[in-house]
Amino acid sequence: MEITFPGKRVLVTGAVRGIGQEIVAAFAAEGAEVIAADIDPEVRKIPDAVPQVMDVTDPASIASTLPATGPIDIAIHAAGGILGRKPASLEEVTDDDWRAIQAVNVDGAFNVARAVVPDMKAAGSGRIIVISSGAGLRVSRTGIHSYGTAKTAQIGLVRQLASELGQYGITVNAIAPGYMPQTSPDYMPQWEGLGLDGQAAVIDSIAMGRLGKPRDIANAALFLASEHADWITGQVLPVMGGP
Repeated sequence: MEITFPGKRVLVTGAVRGIGQEIVAAFAAEGAEVIAADIDPEVRKIPDAVPQVMDVTDPASIASTLPATGPIDIAIHAAGGILGRKPASLEEVTDDDWRAIQAVNVDGAFNVARAVVPDMKAAGSGRIIVISSGAGLRVSRTGIHSYGTAKTAQIGLVRQLASELGQYGITVNAIAPGYMPQTSPDYMPQWEGLGLDGQAAVIDSIAMGRLGKPRDIANAALFLASEHADWITGQVLPVMGGP
């Protein structure tokens, strides 16, 4: 199965680290013109991509960026995460803790989709992929209320958009990565706090016997963005090393 993207323009949000960074590299290697977007100015250092400083929580930031890039064929929303928040009991969660995570994960996915869809409709084709999480399918290992809720909401958004946009040749899907603490410094304290025995127990619970890698998620994105996934929409692809 050959999967290449010559002549395709791909937008990847959350491009600076982890999964987003690997998705940028994977699509660039397959001939795509990649727009690497992130709120972090470090995005300007990403090789083999057109860097754009973008705040996905701000529609004006997206609107001011995309006209300069040209129409987007494939949009992948990888921005998200827990934004440095830590587990807390319900009554200790502040309004800012709740909204910040919702904004980048859910509002960001909505804002990006809304921005790219008009050109996709005009072209009669397009791909939108949202990087959700296993936390959208079950209780989150992070223990963070807003994160698990946001990742579940992303999946609901994907299904709703897929139902609306299929008639225009646009597919909308989600990828649900398993536990991958190495993808962000935000996740490492929890992983390190498990200790060697706890870490071993987590790995033993995974059928494939290892933690996931960003490339595992990038490979799934390559497939869902390709012509081989032309009749797949509104779906969640779990990529977590086992059931």
